Amino acid sequence: MSSEANSRVVSDFIGYLKVEKGLAALTVSAYTRDIGQFAAILDRHKRTLINARKEDVRGFIQQLFANSVDGRSVARKLSALRHLYRFLLLDKRIEGDPTLNIPLPKQWKILPKALARDEVESMLMPPAGQATGRFGEALAIRNRAMIEVFYAGALRVSEIISLKIEDVKLEMGYVLVRGKGDKERIVPLGRSAQEALSQYLRDARPGLAAGKSSPWLFVARGARKLSRQRVWQMVGVVSSVAGRHASPHMLRHSCATHMVENGADLRTVQTILGHADISTTQVYTHVALDRLKNVYAKHHPRAKAR
Repeated sequence: MSSEANSRVVSDFIGYLKVEKGLAALTVSAYTRDIGQFAAILDRHKRTLINARKEDVRGFIQQLFANSVDGRSVARKLSALRHLYRFLLLDKRIEGDPTLNIPLPKQWKILPKALARDEVESMLMPPAGQATGRFGEALAIRNRAMIEVFYAGALRVSEIISLKIEDVKLEMGYVLVRGKGDKERIVPLGRSAQEALSQYLRDARPGLAAGKSSPWLFVARGARKLSRQRVWQMVGVVSSVAGRHASPHMLRHSCATHMVENGADLRTVQTILGHADISTTQVYTHVALDRLKNVYAKHHPRAKAR
């Protein structure tokens, strides 16, 4: 009986999301799946979504963490439940919200995966003999330049494929990046990235463009714009050859991590990453604290005193 009641509630809620909120099919599907997981647990305890208690929600979250579900996924599931109970309150089917005052997992404490410095160096120096022919050589030069820019400027995939030639200011050592919300920021490039870009523009891009014009900095054969999927595939292949499978996001996080390890303050890292809020950048706080402790232990006269 409880499973039938839960099914009716979920069906009404999904109808509300589609008609009133106009949410995308993928979002609706995710909400359905997340609420279904919670409903299944309630069903085992002979309870329904209508009479769920705060203890039920807490138990659900604790079980997710016990099963090693990551913080972002737990936060998404809790968000789905909050939307459900907001709907039920508005529809006057319940008198109290069982998700009220249940905090979100502290996602900023989850450190993104980063590569070690020697792993990045290996990606930038792939084994000789991999490229064959003029087109293969041009692709290898392009890919190396892209990885240099990824690591130098902590760019997102969407940002790197949207770079235009006019955005590159090599003589001044920076690129103009358009990030989320079409916000522009200036991202400095180190000497290695500048040299890789110069080589790409001189020796590789003309061959890839094959006489066709394109505003995009990094192009595929025939001056076509690169897709996000192709860039992810390229980074995966190059990193696997170098010894460890990586993603563009790992290069972005590696840049930020290595800067903090070398003493960069979080405000500077925030600017380079293009984070709107410093709280997003605080995921790197413990890296800064580790460095602070190491410097203190090395230089304070009483740090090692007994």
